[in-house]
Amino acid sequence: MIAPDLRDKALAARGFMPPDEGDALADAALAAAAAVPGAPLLEIGTYCGKSAIWLGAAAREAGTVLFTVDHHRGSEENQAGWEWHEPDLVDPAVGLIDTLGVFRRTIADAGLEESVIAVVGDSPAVARHWLTPLALLFIDGGHGSDPAHRDFELWTPLVAPGGLLCIHDVFPDPADGGRPPYEIYLRALDSGRFTDDRAVGSLRVLRRS
Repeated sequence: MIAPDLRDKALAARGFMPPDEGDALADAALAAAAAVPGAPLLEIGTYCGKSAIWLGAAAREAGTVLFTVDHHRGSEENQAGWEWHEPDLVDPAVGLIDTLGVFRRTIADAGLEESVIAVVGDSPAVARHWLTPLALLFIDGGHGSDPAHRDFELWTPLVAPGGLLCIHDVFPDPADGGRPPYEIYLRALDSGRFTDDRAVGSLRVLRRS
């Protein structure tokens, strides 16, 4: 469990992470950092930084860092006409979502700027040039089929043995949510590289063998 003041910051931050799932994510980060000492954590899908507080607080406590990858233009579900569109996050100068400024204020307000490192770019482009093994990978980027499966294919090989893979918005029942996060969860199990470690709400935590 992270420090109560940082947990309060996470709860107050803008975004979509239920408290029990955020707490489980932080616990997973602490466990992963202990299992793979010195390796960083990495999050795909920063948005406004809510989950980055839970992960960043855990990273600081464990003596490592969190890299959080996002182009900050919003996933497809954040665009105009979609369910999770937030018009006040649109930059009027370009007519596109821009969450970078909100994220930076969120992390600064939490006092985590030394522990949370923003990587601003398209997830596949970053992954193709990433070489550092990861203690924990949290996939919470685009929930469409192509982006979710690309994130799985490009990033999961980088999870170090003994490390953890976390996937958000996994809904076995199609009535509860979209299919791609559930599909990549099944792919992780079918790969033989990962085994179930924990499930809390829509969060799945898997361990790399």
